[in-house]
Amino acid sequence: MLYHLAQYLQEFYSGFNVFNYLTLRAILGVLTALLISLLIGPSMIRKLSSFNVGQPIRDDGPESHFSKAGTPTMGGALIIVAIAISTLLWADLGNRFVWVVLVVMFSYGMIGWIDDYKKLVKQDPKGLASRYKYLWQSIIGFVVAYYLFDSAVVPAETQLIVPFFKDLIFPLGVISYVIFTYFVIVGTSNAVNLTDGLDGLAILPSVMVAGALGIFAYLSGNSVFSGYLSIPYVPGVGELVIFCGALVGAGLGFLWFNTYPAMVFMGDVGALALGAAIGVVAVMVRQEFVLFIMGGVFVVETLSVILQVASFKLTGKRIFRMAPLHHHFELKGWPEPRVIVRFWIITVILVLIGLASLKIR
Repeated sequence: MLYHLAQYLQEFYSGFNVFNYLTLRAILGVLTALLISLLIGPSMIRKLSSFNVGQPIRDDGPESHFSKAGTPTMGGALIIVAIAISTLLWADLGNRFVWVVLVVMFSYGMIGWIDDYKKLVKQDPKGLASRYKYLWQSIIGFVVAYYLFDSAVVPAETQLIVPFFKDLIFPLGVISYVIFTYFVIVGTSNAVNLTDGLDGLAILPSVMVAGALGIFAYLSGNSVFSGYLSIPYVPGVGELVIFCGALVGAGLGFLWFNTYPAMVFMGDVGALALGAAIGVVAVMVRQEFVLFIMGGVFVVETLSVILQVASFKLTGKRIFRMAPLHHHFELKGWPEPRVIVRFWIITVILVLIGLASLKIR
């Protein structure tokens, strides 16, 4: 909105041309979302506390978690609000990529909100039944995937790019593109949700990955930079740097309250929304495999659950003391802050490897 206002005002004063620069608006997006999170956060935490939407704790989990019972959750709504307001203020609202990522974030956030609401307010331990949760995730994922394929204006938008190899590019047909995109969006959404088990464990990796994807979006949306770096040029995708910046700001603001010991948890409403948003951004900038690298913590956490379930069903034995993987290390005696920070450090390394793919080709 402010971007469009600046577009109008530049007819009267050329100084407003500065808002045409993506870098400036991305910085403003970060700061706006951060400020909104910090200002709204305390009142939202008090409101959630008054509603008694406290986080239930698993009886078979680490004993150190028992003291967290009752900590307000559904704080992910704060992240969504901050991202949405900041994006709507500073992004070009005529850009289809911006609306796609906002719709995905809100849709998956609504699925998470219903699940949290049924668990915490209605006191239904099952929450939203898994079959309905995955049904709606799948419907949204397939619809968005087909829209992105159908609305593509350049071949690069539907090509599969293999990082570190500039000549490994595979054109995708409608079926392969839709199925692949569906798995990226739904898979990332659930992977972030599985990782969200310790204070700040999921939010900072999400911030780092989103920040890196924002760099890819900026470069892919610039014909000169994308040509120099041999990455796909996707017209208009650079505007996603505003959304990614807003996610970084909102995430850091949320971390202010979510850091150990957490004052609030994001809940499914935040985790599902963030994961889906990150997944669809990776699809639109054509860096799905890079997302797999940078989001390695999310990938390993998900694999630990899959392997644990498969092993127990097939052999009756567990591979890990507890899944997801962060609980395994807790039960081995690692203090919670140590697990969190080490996972953060690993994410920093993986994000740097992902960014290195820009030059190593």
